[in-house]
Amino acid sequence: MTAMMKAAIFVEPGRIELADKPIPDVGPNDALVRISTTTICGTDVHILKGEYPVAKGLTVGHEPVGVIEKLGSAVSGYQEGQRVIAGAICPNFNSYAAQDGVPSQDGSYLVASGRCGCHGYKATAGWRFGNLIDGTQAEYVLVPDAQANLAPVPEGLTDEQVLMCPDIMSTGFKGAENANIRIGDTVVVFAQGPIGLCATAGARLLGASTIIGVDGNDHRLQIAKKMGADITLNFKQCDVVAEVMRLTGGRGADSAIEALGLQSTFEASLRVLKPGGTLSSLGVYSEDLKIPLSAFAAGLGDHRIVTALCPGGKERMRRLMNVVASGRLDLGLLVTHQFRLDDIVAAYDLFANQRDGVLKVAIKP
Repeated sequence: MTAMMKAAIFVEPGRIELADKPIPDVGPNDALVRISTTTICGTDVHILKGEYPVAKGLTVGHEPVGVIEKLGSAVSGYQEGQRVIAGAICPNFNSYAAQDGVPSQDGSYLVASGRCGCHGYKATAGWRFGNLIDGTQAEYVLVPDAQANLAPVPEGLTDEQVLMCPDIMSTGFKGAENANIRIGDTVVVFAQGPIGLCATAGARLLGASTIIGVDGNDHRLQIAKKMGADITLNFKQCDVVAEVMRLTGGRGADSAIEALGLQSTFEASLRVLKPGGTLSSLGVYSEDLKIPLSAFAAGLGDHRIVTALCPGGKERMRRLMNVVASGRLDLGLLVTHQFRLDDIVAAYDLFANQRDGVLKVAIKP
């Protein structure tokens, strides 16, 4: 009989449920990881709501912390029983896209049809867990191309300390990296959810001297201060664009990071920029965006709009865990709630409805 495991699966829009599924077989380039901790992401909520389509019966989730249970025959340099993480984005680093510098956009979508994943480009196709293949909200997950995607967890770091590395930290930092931040810059970060908080922290590490965190939740704005924000603005209590212009003497911000995915935050991010400024977009948008003519200076303002998908791979994960291990940033404080995998439906209800001050939930099988 095939060994079974528990897994959270997408049933239909509005329904993610716990079900029994076979534990995956391990191919030569794979690793089977026993999950010790995972979490729920805002993207999972988009899946739950039917705003991002995935196959029915797919195991959701893309943020794994665990222990290697079994290694494929071609995977070397790791050992069974070793604590590891893998990036939420786990590309094939032999692909054209990876060698072109955009591994998150690789050809992994071709694998399902029996073709080689090293060929072809497709936006977001490097995101496999909980998108193209079974994800991490389960007792076990199969990590493809494990040689390039598994990263050992340094001694002394807890699951909660590294839980943000696979996605939230990597994505938030990428938002700061894409914002073209220079020492002494003024940066505005719109939305102080988990990704926005990591973008705030990333902006600080990159040398911004004035970081303005924007949100409508005072509790999150307090946490933003701990993550590196110098000034916080509650958009329910002030005109954020006017206030940023006042704070910068009418010059505008050097960079703005949009970390929510709404027309209102995207437009405000553009309006606070100086001529020549950069808008770094991290939001997952659910409808078409409109660019207002005046904010865009009729296309003549030397603005840059840069989008990103979370970078993955073992080197990215190693660097992020180094930041945590150095003590420069403690992301464990973002884990506000813990649930057993058996209670995944309740965890989704809490997280999707943003109750009880939730930021991130730790899910433990």
